[in-house]
Amino acid sequence: MNKEQQELLDEAYKNYRNKKGSYIYEGPGGIPTIYTPLYINGEPQLLTKEEFIYDCKTDLEFSEKWGLKIEERELSLEERIRMYALKEGQTYEEFVTNWDTDEQWSEDLSDTTIPTRLITITHNDKTIESYE
Repeated sequence: MNKEQQELLDEAYKNYRNKKGSYIYEGPGGIPTIYTPLYINGEPQLLTKEEFIYDCKTDLEFSEKWGLKIEERELSLEERIRMYALKEGQTYEEFVTNWDTDEQWSEDLSDTTIPTRLITITHNDKTIESYE
């Protein structure tokens, strides 16, 4: 994860902590309802940053409440080959004529620094993508 993405995550988590985990949602019958976390000894029992990020990744409704969207996906073989071709200073078409099979590509790409995943983080209409 790059620095800009980490800053977006920090900003979203700070907002969550400042609001003490409370948010308004549409309750039964469409009535606006306030969600408030469990309090123990007068302190809200908030999610850790890791739990917050996990919930934003896995729970769309929770993610929308805090304005943080985290998407991760595996890059396709074609996307990885295109990156490799670009790295080698060739077009995709020029590059693929030298290879025979998908297995050969997969093996060759595993020996390079070509990323395998795309991570997209969006918060407050700002989107940052990175590859891993």
